[in-house]
Amino acid sequence: MKYNAQYFVRLGLGRLSNKRWCYQWLAFASFLIMPMALSAEPYLTTTQFLETAFGASQPKMETLWVTKDVAVQVENILGHTPKQLRIRYWKSNLKTAWILEEIGKEEPITAGIVIQSGKLNQVMVLDYRESRGGEVRHPNFLKQYQGADLQKDYQLDKSIDGISGATLSVRAMGRMVRLALYFDHISRAEPVQIDSH
Repeated sequence: MKYNAQYFVRLGLGRLSNKRWCYQWLAFASFLIMPMALSAEPYLTTTQFLETAFGASQPKMETLWVTKDVAVQVENILGHTPKQLRIRYWKSNLKTAWILEEIGKEEPITAGIVIQSGKLNQVMVLDYRESRGGEVRHPNFLKQYQGADLQKDYQLDKSIDGISGATLSVRAMGRMVRLALYFDHISRAEPVQIDSH
C-alpha cells in the first residue's frame, strides 16, 4: 500500500475526534514552532541604539585595540580571554557608546552601553537569544546600573539585585557593563581610579 500526502491528511482529519490524539498533535506542533520563536528579531538595531545614545548627530565609529596589557584586565573582568582584538565604539565629547557580547548560559547576549563622564549612563539589551532569563532586558532591572563606575578590582561601585532563574544572564550583563566602563577609561586615556576602601 502506498502512503502519500492525501493518506496522512485523511488520517489526521479522521482522528480529530480523538481528544488524546489532538493534544499529542498540538504538543508536537508547539515543539516544532518553539525554535522559530526563540530566533526572534533583535530588540534594537545598532542604528536605533545609537540614535537613542546620540540623537540625530551620530559620531563616527572608532576602534579601540586590545593590547597585551589591556587583554590582561579584560580577562580579569570577563573570566576568559578576549575574543576580539578590535573593539568598535562611538564617542562624542564625554560620552561613549559600546556594543558588546557575552555568553549568558549558552547563547550570546548583545548589549548597548552608554558611558557619560566616566559613569554608566544607560544600558540596553539589543539581542537576547536564550530561552530563559530574558528579564534582564526590562528597564526595572537595567536602571540599577545607572551611575555605576569601577572601583578596586574592577568591580562595580554599587550592588545589583539579581533575577531568580536568570543568574547567568545577570552575571553576563554585569561583566559587559564593567568592561564598557574599563574601555571608556582607556578611550579617554584615563587610568581606572582605585578606591581606597
